[in-house]
Amino acid sequence: MISFLLAAEAAAGLAKLGAGLGAGLSAIGAGLGIGKIGGNAMDAMARQPEVINKLLVNMLIASALIEGVALFAVVVSFMCI
Repeated sequence: MISFLLAAEAAAGLAKLGAGLGAGLSAIGAGLGIGKIGGNAMDAMARQPEVINKLLVNMLIASALIEGVALFAVVVSFMCI
């Protein structure tokens, strides 16, 4: 009986660890992705200033999609607790 309770407690602790790890990794991935988008967009704007408006729209759409995926990952990882 006691070993079952200890195993259940250990599993609950590992679930919380996994949820925190998943939330952290998704935030890191989103930050890296948005940073790469921003850096490459700035390079493209410096090379071709006439396409700034098109690049800005595409950059914002891609950033919003990455943030959406990161938000879903954080929500799902916290639902596992």
